[in-house]
Amino acid sequence: MKFLKLGSRHDTFYTVEAVRSVSSEGCSDIIIQVKGNRYLLHKIPLLSKCLRLQRQCSESPESSEHQVIQLPDFPGGDEAFETCAKFCYGITITLSAMNIVPIRCAAEYLQMTEDVEKGNLICKLEVFLNSCILNAWKDSIVTLQSTKSFPSWSEDLGITSRCIDTIASRVLTHPSKVNLSHSYSHGGGRDKISCNGAESQRHRTVPKGWWAEDIAELGVDLYWRTMVAIKSSCKIPCNLIGEALQIYASRWLPNMSKEGQISKQVEPDPVSDSLLELTSKHRLLLESIVGLLPKEKGAVSCSFLFKLLKAANILGATSSSKMELTRRVGNQLEEATVGDLLIPSLSYTNDTLYDVDIVMTILEQFMLQGQSPPTSPPRAKMGFEKRRSQSAENVDFEFQENRRSSSASHSSKLKVGKLVDRYLQEIARDVNLPLSMVISLAEAIPDFARLDHDDLYRAIDIYLKAHPNLSKSERKRLCRILDCKKLSMEACMHAAQNELLPLRVVVQVLFFEQTRAAMAGGQVTELPNNIKAVLSVHEEDPSRPPPAPQSTTSGPAKDHCCVSGLKSPKPKLSTLRMKLAEDDDIDDKFMHPDGIGRASRVMSFCPLPTKPKKMFSKLWSINRSVSKKH
Repeated sequence: MKFLKLGSRHDTFYTVEAVRSVSSEGCSDIIIQVKGNRYLLHKIPLLSKCLRLQRQCSESPESSEHQVIQLPDFPGGDEAFETCAKFCYGITITLSAMNIVPIRCAAEYLQMTEDVEKGNLICKLEVFLNSCILNAWKDSIVTLQSTKSFPSWSEDLGITSRCIDTIASRVLTHPSKVNLSHSYSHGGGRDKISCNGAESQRHRTVPKGWWAEDIAELGVDLYWRTMVAIKSSCKIPCNLIGEALQIYASRWLPNMSKEGQISKQVEPDPVSDSLLELTSKHRLLLESIVGLLPKEKGAVSCSFLFKLLKAANILGATSSSKMELTRRVGNQLEEATVGDLLIPSLSYTNDTLYDVDIVMTILEQFMLQGQSPPTSPPRAKMGFEKRRSQSAENVDFEFQENRRSSSASHSSKLKVGKLVDRYLQEIARDVNLPLSMVISLAEAIPDFARLDHDDLYRAIDIYLKAHPNLSKSERKRLCRILDCKKLSMEACMHAAQNELLPLRVVVQVLFFEQTRAAMAGGQVTELPNNIKAVLSVHEEDPSRPPPAPQSTTSGPAKDHCCVSGLKSPKPKLSTLRMKLAEDDDIDDKFMHPDGIGRASRVMSFCPLPTKPKKMFSKLWSINRSVSKKH
């Protein structure tokens, strides 16, 4: 830090009965009151350098003993006034970035200009400020910080704007050319760079974002102005801007991961003014950070955006800030984790643990990014290929680029599909979570974005266990989002013995798993017509691998499948449907409320062993006999 000493006399100020005086051969003849403090001083040294005191002395009536001057609105207080008074007496004073702002404001108030005396205090302060303070990185930041105590004076004198411009220009300058007077951040042991730009420790390199931690010490208003000045140059990469904002948020925002667990109150209790003020400051800080976020996608991490969104919920930020964060999170949702999506619900209209509505909004924003796969450029149809022009080759090149972009979008949707299913498993434990929310969230994912339904099945199973009072129709609605053809063998074995599932779902699971096992064993060359008919209802051709489904729409077709055809060779499809309908009626009449005994009745209507392995072996033996007949 730079220092400047002015004056040569020793300090002779002393205090007697709460009055500050100075030792001198002459008698004191003026009393100056500064915000309740009294100074018994001499007119000659003061009036020779302070134009304001000259005018006030000429305007106020003289008394026989001491003339009294009132300075109630003096900037900087008694400490700054005493420094200016010592300069008038020639007493040594020390200037630095810590005190130059209040002393400069005090000198301006006293009008210590060159018009009064050559080499006056204002001139010396300006030279020191411009030549030393603003040329040192850390001193510029300290000086800027001190302006917050004198905002109007600092603005009028141009100190604030000069400091901001200097800091912004240093950020744009190569670190080797910046005068870092000492460690530029709190993590000691960093480079010290001299004024001529030579590194004193060349074996260490300065990171590109070396400036972020230092300016994080600024208050929100000054930080906002500084970051705007830095961003306006358009020379700093957006990821460095994002890193700086993340450092600032972690420095000043409270730990929202803990505060997110605060309990909701039906009616807000009266709180102290200090707490309200603190919340207001945090809200202002949050909204300022949101306003400074770079527009480019990926400038900040998705996890950081979610932290800001959670903080916005807790602090009651404006709807525009929340929507902006929601939009940005939706654009990077494939980077999120399940923990990011667990946003505490602070709404007084429902009792859910997590804010599912905002996650739904984020998911909708993510889906808006999706583009339909590009179609292939038209080809020649004459049996021979004509010579392609340069423009045609350019079109083909753009087509390939679009395909790559579409492929990346498809990959993102696969990640988000997996993410949402795991998120459903977490929120399914909430006893207050409505069924409609679960269904809406699950159906928001396109069918092609779920390569398998194992995670979705686990979420359904958890929800059924946490909500044992669901009616039969509600359980059916929930299970319609499940595609039994996309369950793994382990999931099918679990579902086949899951007493919480509706009867139709259990039958579907058994049927599709047996059919898949038979096809995988290579024992069946062609399935019977009745099985083909049932599979055709479900849009599955057993002679080829199942194509990727195009939609998640669930219709009544999913409710019409039965395995009775495995035992009887040629039943009609309508008979199968009637049989399953009868099963449902019996399920309604005789099933215990707890679901006990339902699995055994399923097996009695579908003559299959209860053990999965025995069940599959029986199916294989049936298939062998069918093959021999053909």
